[in-house]
Amino acid sequence: MNRSAGREGLVRLDGVRAAERSDTVLFVVYDGVRLLDVTGPLEVFTVANEHGGTYRPVVASPDGRDVVSSAGLRLGADVALPEVTGPIGTLVVPGAPDWQATAADRPLLDQVRRLAAGSSRTASVCAGAFTLAAAGLLDGRRVTTHWDLADQLAAHFPTVTVDADPIFIADGRVITSAGITAGIDLTLALVEADLGPETARMVARQLVVFMQRPGGQSQFSVRAATPSTRNDVLRRVLDTIAADPAQPYDLPGLAALAGVSPRHLGRLFRTELGTTPAGYLDRVRVEAAQGLLERGDETLDVVARRVGFGSPETMRRTFLRELGITPGAYRSRFRTTGIDEHRSPPDAAGGRAAPDAEAPGTAPA
Repeated sequence: MNRSAGREGLVRLDGVRAAERSDTVLFVVYDGVRLLDVTGPLEVFTVANEHGGTYRPVVASPDGRDVVSSAGLRLGADVALPEVTGPIGTLVVPGAPDWQATAADRPLLDQVRRLAAGSSRTASVCAGAFTLAAAGLLDGRRVTTHWDLADQLAAHFPTVTVDADPIFIADGRVITSAGITAGIDLTLALVEADLGPETARMVARQLVVFMQRPGGQSQFSVRAATPSTRNDVLRRVLDTIAADPAQPYDLPGLAALAGVSPRHLGRLFRTELGTTPAGYLDRVRVEAAQGLLERGDETLDVVARRVGFGSPETMRRTFLRELGITPGAYRSRFRTTGIDEHRSPPDAAGGRAAPDAEAPGTAPA
């Protein structure tokens, strides 16, 4: 994608002032930036302008030159970051696969810090949270990022409270979003705040995306393996549960297996794993159910009994608590791409009939 600096609607002003109005949306780009982190939100703002919005997108790079994205595609810059002055409505900081390099780029961090001070709101997409954190803009805030990066963000920036599940989090004037395509969810929320829910719904329909994506990031993350622990007593219990999660375990029985008191076993779970035996058992059963839902054709009742939930309703409640999504919706989303299910049948003339028009929305229960 190469955006011309002379394109109508962009603010250049001879490279001196790149932000004159509060509806200016400034995208910070740099070599290695994740392409969809930029183009996803940019497209939402662009489509919103087709429905009454007045957003003025501006793409700024460290030196005003084009940058090469993570996909190898060139992104055209409108202005250099140091030349941007004046009010900014929304500052958008996308991420990069090599977030370490971005978070260590002092000149870039200085510019982000300066521009955020003059912005009505600052948003990060995916690993862009590392840039905001390194610039000191997330201290004391609750934030999110890609589920696979959340632990690293928390470890590198202990003054930041990281929540790995939400698709996006607004904390004051700072909004952080989850992995990559979550930048679209975040931008739709900004459009809704600016222009109202009806406009945001029209934009979502136009882009064929969820107005509000069901569930959080947990449904997309790689299922966790049995946690590591050096405690032999706890390891024996974990291995037993993982080998057969369908058994009717209870705390006294697990404690007897481990040769310790129930109170001591509960203490080990809290200290080593940060959860209770019951909480851990629920997560293992959810993981087992995920595998069956992705690969098999069994009914929800059969799946629930095979993994130890006993009933579909118990499984449903646990899925909602752990993943923010129902078992049925999980199966629909992750079992297949749906290419065969959504291929239109041939019409009488030998062509393809148009598919039923259905806006994205409620997933099956």
